[in-house]
Amino acid sequence: MEKPIKRTFFRVLVGKVLFSVKKILYLWKNRKLLAKDYLVTILPNSVFSHKTPLFREYKSVDDSLQKNKVHNLKIAVKNLNGVVIKPGNIFSYWYLIGNPTRRKGYMDGMILHNGKVLAGVGGGLCQLSNLIYWMILHTPLEIIERHRHGYDVFPDANRTQPFGSGATCYYPFLDLQLKNTTNQNFQLKLKVTDEFLEGEFLSQKDIPYKYEIVEKDHLIKQEWWGGYTRNNKIIRRIINKETHEILREEVVAENHAIMMYEPLLKGSDLS
Repeated sequence: MEKPIKRTFFRVLVGKVLFSVKKILYLWKNRKLLAKDYLVTILPNSVFSHKTPLFREYKSVDDSLQKNKVHNLKIAVKNLNGVVIKPGNIFSYWYLIGNPTRRKGYMDGMILHNGKVLAGVGGGLCQLSNLIYWMILHTPLEIIERHRHGYDVFPDANRTQPFGSGATCYYPFLDLQLKNTTNQNFQLKLKVTDEFLEGEFLSQKDIPYKYEIVEKDHLIKQEWWGGYTRNNKIIRRIINKETHEILREEVVAENHAIMMYEPLLKGSDLS
């Protein structure tokens, strides 16, 4: 992995403008395909559900940023809960949420920028994109845009999912998008409780498969420039529900992240 390049403020600004314009044009071009309809009633079949804790113990992170994150999540969830993804529809995370500004009620939450923890308006919404991405992996829906985290900021602590199984987001150009290539409707349900962010994908008809997500080729490596990187592949196994036979395996993501903490490595772990 190459050494990170520190870009000038002007270069970063120009890049943000260009990528933002490109994303806006893409959404306009595909506006007729974008999922934007909602149902109050829920579809009958649960495909996959998951929940993640709202509060974690982080050293040197102001607790108020986590409280504000919960506030931000409640606003964003209102824009996503109940949305129906019809056959041929594209689900766009940012199209439905919009720009998370103070005017809309968003507060300063925790954001990660170049491996550093900062405060920013709308901070914490990556927890929502992480949850949705993890659930998508357990459905037949096709992921057409996902961005990996470029930094591994916190050491593993009670991790229940493989490293690199999330999706970072940044309005408007780092989006999370899926396409419904099936012949039935899917629906996204979300809820913020006192302790958890909860989500579920539902469908019109039962899905005859289940999905197992595993990690392969995990490697912590010391790079030539002195830092450490963490690397792996995320594999999805598609399994027949009745026979439990693995029908196929596919690589859904390949991750390479710069570690922002000192790993405890044995000599044999380095390569």
